[in-house]
Amino acid sequence: MEEITEKIRCWAKKHGLNNADAGKQMLKLMEEIGELAEGLAKSNSDEIKDAIGDSFVVLTILAMQLGLSIEDCVSYAYDQIKNRTGKTVNGVFIKSEDLK
Repeated sequence: MEEITEKIRCWAKKHGLNNADAGKQMLKLMEEIGELAEGLAKSNSDEIKDAIGDSFVVLTILAMQLGLSIEDCVSYAYDQIKNRTGKTVNGVFIKSEDLK
């Protein structure tokens, strides 16, 4: 994973995306998430796989643009959830504090 993430960073730098507008990258992320939703709606596994991969690429670049690393962002998110309690309802995890 480290190797492919570094390749993404190099590709982004080569194309000047590391210094581009983060707002535009956010729009690109929403486009990819839309494609993921379409793939899920159509049960198209190739489209789903492509959209998840594209989303990771876009998030990696967005993190760069904001002076962050995708690894630090994921680590931070995991630290937030690792001890979280709750339960899964209809396939969605609900935090204990949100359960009523």
